[in-house]
Amino acid sequence: MKPKCKLVGKDGNIFNLMGIASRTLREVGMKDKAEEMIYRINNSKSYLEALAIISEYVEIV
Repeated sequence: MKPKCKLVGKDGNIFNLMGIASRTLREVGMKDKAEEMIYRINNSKSYLEALAIISEYVEIV
């Protein structure tokens, strides 16, 4: 089950969103998933791809 992460209404900068999602994952003991997500986002080709990656790891609310 993915942890809920409040991203709606936040600054849409992908690095800001990545940080919020990463923090959420770490807070629930998923440090390895946070690091995996960051790696994948940093190697993504577009903003939309990066958003899709975030949504694989957290439930965006």
